Amino acid sequence: MSGDEPLGKYRGKRDFGTTSEPRGGAAGEGDAPCFVVQIHDARRMHFDFRLEVDGVLKSWAVPKGPSTEPKDKRLAVPTEDHPLEYREFEGVIPKGEYGGGTVIVWDEGTYRPLSHDRRGHTVPFGESIERGHATFWLDGAKLRGEYALTRFHGGGDSTDPEAWLLIKAREKTGTARDRTGVPRTAPREGGGTTDPRRARSVRTGRTLQQVAQSAADEGDGES
Repeated sequence: MSGDEPLGKYRGKRDFGTTSEPRGGAAGEGDAPCFVVQIHDARRMHFDFRLEVDGVLKSWAVPKGPSTEPKDKRLAVPTEDHPLEYREFEGVIPKGEYGGGTVIVWDEGTYRPLSHDRRGHTVPFGESIERGHATFWLDGAKLRGEYALTRFHGGGDSTDPEAWLLIKAREKTGTARDRTGVPRTAPREGGGTTDPRRARSVRTGRTLQQVAQSAADEGDGES
């Protein structure tokens, strides 16, 4: 695959005749860039945190998932770019395929880039990712507020694998509140760490087990 193909690595790892994951087409642009958090019950359970950047979903595997507590520093390991259509993917990746296992959409929404340089000048978001530090405001169903992704290992001329931290910023005093009086930076569901096996899809309300069972029932019906 050509290094100039933004989805070359993604497509090279998958057999689209077997998996129902999207191949990815022409990138569309909305009013605000999107984000999605998916729970992936693969060989190792983890959360996939994805941000729309330059027509693709920049992606990180977050073993413990994003936290709503500023004291938590969550390891985030970069994975290949995914197509924008992947933000809607929920289902079962067949065994034997790359990433085989069940996927649900745990949270989704839009985000606002906040990155700037030391002089206070705005930095293009893709550039801030390349530099290894990006700040942004999430406006999702479950995650709300300012977050940061910071690379602490690898990157640049290093041949070592990259490792990042995903951290929620501390709430500032005088935070604006919504109509219910709840701070806009407050999570709308739960707090701190989410139990992935009890978590429900923001799209369908289903758990991982329910999605897997539904796929199994459909398979039995086709046999």
